[in-house]
Amino acid sequence: MLSLGPFAFAAPWLLAALVVLPAIWWLLRLTPPAPRRIAFPPLRLLLGLAPKEETPHRTPWWLILLRLAIAALVIVALAQPLLRASDVLVGDGPIVVVVDNGWASGAHWERRSDALDDILDRAARAERPLLIVASADLAIPGAAPPSLLPEAEARRLAAGIEPRPWPNDPAATLAALEAAAPPTPLTAIWLTDGLKQGDGSGQAALAQWLQGQGELIVRAEGAGERAPLVLAPLHESGKLALRVARANEGAEETVFLRALDEDGGFVARQEARFAADATVAEVALDVPNELRNRIGRIAIENEIGAGSVYLLDESWRRRPVGLVSGGQEGTRETLLGDLFYIQRALEPTAELREGTVDELLERELAVMILADVGALGDGQRQALREWIDRGGVLVRFAGPRLAQNADDLLPVRVRAGDRLLGGALSWEQPATIAPFPNESPFAGLAIPPDVSVARQVLAEPDLDLGRKIWARLADGTPLVTGERSGDGWIVLVHTTANADWSNLALSGLFVEMLDRLVALSQGIVAAEPDQPLPPIATLDGTGQLGAPPPQAGPLAAAGETPVPGATLPPGYYGYEAARRAFNLADGIAPPEPLDALPAGIAAEPYATTPETALGPWLLGAALLLLALDAVVALLLRGLLLPTRSAARAAAVGLAIGMFGAAGSATAQDEAAAASAMSDEAIIAAIEVPRLAYVETGDREVDETTHAGLQGLTLILHQRTAAELGTPVAVDLSTDELAFYPILYWPVTQNQAPLDETGRKRVNEYMRNGGLIVFDMRDPGVSGIGAGALQQMTAGLDIPPLIPVPPEHVLSRTFYLLRDFPGRWAGGAVWIEQGEGRINDGVSSVIVGSNDWAAAWAIDELGRPIYPVVPGGDRQREYAYRFGVNLAMYALTGNYKSDQVHVPAILERLGQ
Repeated sequence: MLSLGPFAFAAPWLLAALVVLPAIWWLLRLTPPAPRRIAFPPLRLLLGLAPKEETPHRTPWWLILLRLAIAALVIVALAQPLLRASDVLVGDGPIVVVVDNGWASGAHWERRSDALDDILDRAARAERPLLIVASADLAIPGAAPPSLLPEAEARRLAAGIEPRPWPNDPAATLAALEAAAPPTPLTAIWLTDGLKQGDGSGQAALAQWLQGQGELIVRAEGAGERAPLVLAPLHESGKLALRVARANEGAEETVFLRALDEDGGFVARQEARFAADATVAEVALDVPNELRNRIGRIAIENEIGAGSVYLLDESWRRRPVGLVSGGQEGTRETLLGDLFYIQRALEPTAELREGTVDELLERELAVMILADVGALGDGQRQALREWIDRGGVLVRFAGPRLAQNADDLLPVRVRAGDRLLGGALSWEQPATIAPFPNESPFAGLAIPPDVSVARQVLAEPDLDLGRKIWARLADGTPLVTGERSGDGWIVLVHTTANADWSNLALSGLFVEMLDRLVALSQGIVAAEPDQPLPPIATLDGTGQLGAPPPQAGPLAAAGETPVPGATLPPGYYGYEAARRAFNLADGIAPPEPLDALPAGIAAEPYATTPETALGPWLLGAALLLLALDAVVALLLRGLLLPTRSAARAAAVGLAIGMFGAAGSATAQDEAAAASAMSDEAIIAAIEVPRLAYVETGDREVDETTHAGLQGLTLILHQRTAAELGTPVAVDLSTDELAFYPILYWPVTQNQAPLDETGRKRVNEYMRNGGLIVFDMRDPGVSGIGAGALQQMTAGLDIPPLIPVPPEHVLSRTFYLLRDFPGRWAGGAVWIEQGEGRINDGVSSVIVGSNDWAAAWAIDELGRPIYPVVPGGDRQREYAYRFGVNLAMYALTGNYKSDQVHVPAILERLGQ
């Protein structure tokens, strides 16, 4: 590789071809273009005239330079020039690439992919084999062991590497490299995410081994670019506290957490702030329970990767709650019923199921509430204890039956009977509720001052009674006690669930306390805790939920939370009716930065501006110059515009367009002039000339005029060599007139005068050689001073007019005519006085009153539409002949007028 500052050439030996440029220059000078052919005029009158344009006998010097530049661009492009190239792949041994494609790689995977492509390109230029190891892929069962591959096969292998939703495995990576035993010395490149894996010892050992095999280069994410991790939410005061962790302390940072439902729909958005010295940000998700139960995942806004998503399952949502009443059947639905207030409190946030203890234990359940249920049978108590140990929450409310027949399935021992506070036989008054202790699940709840308890069951004194009390009355006696049992809870409310013993059930505090008790549950408790849970849907490396991969296995229903891996990716496990969320954050530690690398190794950031191959750009430039060379060659040979008339027509059209644009006063005028240059006008100017007529607004007159010019066009096609297109109607205020040799203007009584733009266009048309035929369509109108014509042409530069002289060229351009009849005969025809050599001797204005268009008009079958008076068909034939003379006069000028002088010209030439 040849380097010149930021430029380099991957194939510098091809630059030697630049020495042939002088030879190419010499060949181009000796090869002139083909001679240009000029048709010799047949008239001897033009003998001896020298052409104004001459073809050079050598190629122009600027064309030679253009072609030399094309050759130089092709040579330099084939040398594979590179911008910002820095060949760090020293040596000639194999290249070992370790790619960390674990959960933290998804955030900036495009950088890692670009870096890998860059390495493959450089290896291809150096023809060095590669050994590529994807650290997270080694855990996939059946993965092929890494081996040395040529660049083409290594590129196919690299194309299949993608981010994974589980951690990297540096120990397995080291073992795979040792088993592959690549020859040394080698060049090793480690593309890492910059995060510590486990205790960091595996990464340190991997770095030391790679360093010992040759040259080691480490590319790592910067401190502010490492992937964050959404941690498990916390229950705080009945709300979910969302948490997110970052690897590095540093500047204050703000992230936005989105709560989404199972379909990805938006539920809530919270802002979490990292303090400068903090790696964990926490924010409470303050939403109603109805919305909270819809949440299926917590995701970091605008972040990609498995670590940016935390899935929620039934344990975070609406719990199934079983209700058992010890009261009579007839009172359950009344205000005196044991379950009435419980049902009203939990209906918005829980799925309520009623039945007996045995019936409810046969179903999936998170919480069971027993309202004044006395002693349970031995079998029921045993089944309930097993259910509680697996994570169930049993809540018991006191009442007359429990007070007289208590069993041992309670958090505390209770005295037989109940305590009456207030009444005719008591000196005490109903007690209020004391503030909740900090360690209580009810901590932080506001206690209404009017809530009081008049009756309760009392707990027997015990050494550990104090730690079991979650709520007290003002006199210190327990109101709510609770005790852990296995993975679940046993809770006793020492008063009734209705208003018999207290007015607690009538307050909002009762609803909040029940919500806190239900939130203690872990969700649905499986009937068989040892049954493995199959995968339902898992996350990929970008944080998207989809079908589980083939290697995914079941999740153990009990035991310690495992570390996510290839056979256990994060996602949902179990069954659709009872899913369990297994998250990345549940099995790994919060992210930490990678420890210091061994001596002599420094991590470098991923290149933000990788090298750029300039070869394709140079070849593209050479192709553009080659196309320009072809155009220039055609111009020099006269093949691009085959005739001068076509070139002149194109030049005139371009000049008119440029003049119209330059003469526009405003941007709106420029737009109107551009729009006037329609495709039809361009065709008329360059390919097919057309006759045009002025739209009058009178439908009958305009249709007659169009039919008349159509008939004249047909006659011209049949009798002359003139090939004219379909006549065109023009608007004098908007359309460009320069494309039409004749403008036929029928005069009507109600035609509005021209505006300023129209007058300007018509005057410009007459000055530049256009011919306007004013037809007053009524031979009874004498002269040119008729009111309608005079009003219509006000402001136009009409030249002085005279009747057409007998020997005027208009009477013999094609036919010999004495008068010029139309539908009517006898009307005078006026023409410009003394046109001379201006505009090739063609008058700019012809005025008549014989209604020529009506005489020329034909229908779709070619039949005349209007009768002619008084001469009939003979008069119509003369009208057609006048139309032919008129067209020839406008198209060819007054060349016919020179025929009378031919004898004198020949005499002067000695003939």
